[in-house]
Amino acid sequence: MRNLFSNKAMNISMALLLSGFIISASAQKAEPVKLITAKGMDKIDVMIGGKLFTTLLFNDSMYKPVLYPIYSSTGTMVTRGYPMYPKADEPTDHPHHVGLWFNYENVNGLDFWNNSFAIPAEKKAQYGWIKTDAITEKKDGNTGALAYSARWTNQKNETLVTEKTRYEFSGTPQLRIIDRTTTLTGVMDDVAFNDAKDGMLGLRMAHELQIPTMKDQKFKDDKGIETIVKATTDKIAVGNYITSEGKVGDSAWSTRAAWCKAYGKMGADSVSISIIDHPSNPNYPTFWHARGYGLFAANPLGEKVFTNGKSAKNLHLKKGESVTFKYRIIIQEDKKTFTPKELDKMAKDFAKK
Repeated sequence: MRNLFSNKAMNISMALLLSGFIISASAQKAEPVKLITAKGMDKIDVMIGGKLFTTLLFNDSMYKPVLYPIYSSTGTMVTRGYPMYPKADEPTDHPHHVGLWFNYENVNGLDFWNNSFAIPAEKKAQYGWIKTDAITEKKDGNTGALAYSARWTNQKNETLVTEKTRYEFSGTPQLRIIDRTTTLTGVMDDVAFNDAKDGMLGLRMAHELQIPTMKDQKFKDDKGIETIVKATTDKIAVGNYITSEGKVGDSAWSTRAAWCKAYGKMGADSVSISIIDHPSNPNYPTFWHARGYGLFAANPLGEKVFTNGKSAKNLHLKKGESVTFKYRIIIQEDKKTFTPKELDKMAKDFAKK
């Protein structure tokens, strides 16, 4: 193995080295990452191999910073288009599900997760905003780095916690990889992340990656607001889930696992999105808030909901105390997707980071 790495190091993707899995080294050259700031706009494009991978949107009107949209290595949009880039026949439920984000449903009683343009003004006091203060790092290379600082605030602009987030981006002709590290620090004397269903790392996937269902589904948030997700009667949805513990399809929801993979057919290729939890995260391995309609979320703090009240997980931060969350997101478009054994190997490697 020493000779393999010394002779072919320039031909092996940095992303694959990070994941601990090598696929056809000669065909998997790392593609350069370039970060482009749009002049006068609160957004940064992440280009990999000269193609748009995703965009960090951090205008306060988004209610939270998001990566949106997100594309595979061949340009397939793997996130839902709605609300900014709506597509024909895709669902328009949950307008707060935008790209890839990180927040929570109950922080000192404030709902950061469900805030969106759809919340009426008279109810905004029940919701929270994540406001980006500064871009603190922006670096191109085989692995691109992008970091920002932000504040979790109430409607009066009072800060509950500060956030420092750092992304690392890398890619090959078949892969795109995002590593996200987020540290939250308490500003108020006691900040309570009370056990709730909706959190923390969230992704809303393209219609094709939904699990098909012929029945409408109803979901309620912690304030009793009901959302109806319409049945997928158009035959576009062909998705599925599998976890490191072998849970498949809708059975993945509310279960714990080190990783979860969503996958399906998009065009002529197989597309998968795998999210890997890190052992240093609170309450590892995470619970998967993975819904068949396309919400793909890792929530370590929803234990009471996911165990039907058998146990609970409430996280408290005193003023100045911090907690860190790390996740790896792997987006693959190829003839086939990673096997559980291959993802186990990637998870073990990520655990060393």
